[in-house]
Amino acid sequence: MKKTDNPLNELIASNLYARYSGILSLSDIPLFLVDTNGYVLNELIPSPDFCTLLCRKRRDQVCCDYRERFNSDDGHEGTFVCHHGLQNIYIPIKLHDETLGYVAGMQVYSQDTEYQKFMIDVQSLKKETNTELAYIAKSIAALKTVDENKMKTHEQLCSHIAKNISIDLSERVKGHANSDVARLSIEKEMLEKKIIDLEAKNASLVVNPHFLFNTLNCIARIAYFEHSQKTEELIYCLSDLLRYNLKQNDQLHTIASEIDNIEKYLYIQKARFTNRLEYTIDVPENIRAYRIPNMVIQPIVENALIHGITPKRDGGKINITAREAQDLVVITIEDNGSGFPKDVLEKIHLLENTSGFGVSSTAKRLKQYYGECYGLEIVKSDFSGSTVAIKIPMQPIGRC
Repeated sequence: MKKTDNPLNELIASNLYARYSGILSLSDIPLFLVDTNGYVLNELIPSPDFCTLLCRKRRDQVCCDYRERFNSDDGHEGTFVCHHGLQNIYIPIKLHDETLGYVAGMQVYSQDTEYQKFMIDVQSLKKETNTELAYIAKSIAALKTVDENKMKTHEQLCSHIAKNISIDLSERVKGHANSDVARLSIEKEMLEKKIIDLEAKNASLVVNPHFLFNTLNCIARIAYFEHSQKTEELIYCLSDLLRYNLKQNDQLHTIASEIDNIEKYLYIQKARFTNRLEYTIDVPENIRAYRIPNMVIQPIVENALIHGITPKRDGGKINITAREAQDLVVITIEDNGSGFPKDVLEKIHLLENTSGFGVSSTAKRLKQYYGECYGLEIVKSDFSGSTVAIKIPMQPIGRC
């Protein structure tokens, strides 16, 4: 079967990632779809640079260790340790007993095989790939070592996704809409377990675990009164929000991805506050392509909700807008709440950490990326509400 003829391509084009974002948010171990010839169709969780740039002969095709097994195993699932000592898994995606491809991944060391990381022949890799030793060393150092329980969980994710993709393909052939009830049930259960684990480690947690628990309670109440559509939407939003919040803080993301995250956050909060919360988002398309550190807009919106909207009996409204001003991109978060409490406002101006999400840490991060003349500005904060502006340069990285 040619790569372009594979029915998996049509499924991938139908926003495959969104369908499985819930359970994907629970893992940071590589997971990808490949066809039977080893061509990578979609990287749901990207592979490490060591595998994609140093081991693969082609970036769009998995290494020979995988391809040899695809050719010999005839559609069976399996695990193996590659010649560099990395743990791997592959599970077939089938349609009417025909194997169309595989859900594959892991590419991590177990605690028993980690020692092989230090036995990799870097000189041979340098010669084979014409790559600088420093880059090879950095790529090897970035390879992860995970415990057995985490690997077993990842195997379950791979198996679950492979099974559901096979069902999706079968339903598409029949012309039926696939039922997501079982998948949503599994995602909700796994999310709840993950949240409990995250709460125990909340010193390094970006999202407030109480917010996550409150949201799950909201989902449970909605599920009691209606069948599944609203529940599905909320679970997807929560899943995407959790995954986005667990991304590394030192990465730049597009404003579009930040706004998408905010829309999901406010959609969930709207389900909780109902008619006590209204919001609008107006960010032009030309601004959405600019890059910004992740998680710099949500803390401002969170504070607007906590300090501005929540205390008011009738709630209020949050407006998010963006515009270009000379060489700046200005993102404004405005609410008609009660304003920041005086002590919180003073701490923000002094760049001290406050309770909750920490607006001051957001201001510090912006200045670290762009320079002292950029960052946050409290435009207004009084009884009529608050207005906070985020100012960044149009260029990806700027300095005063």
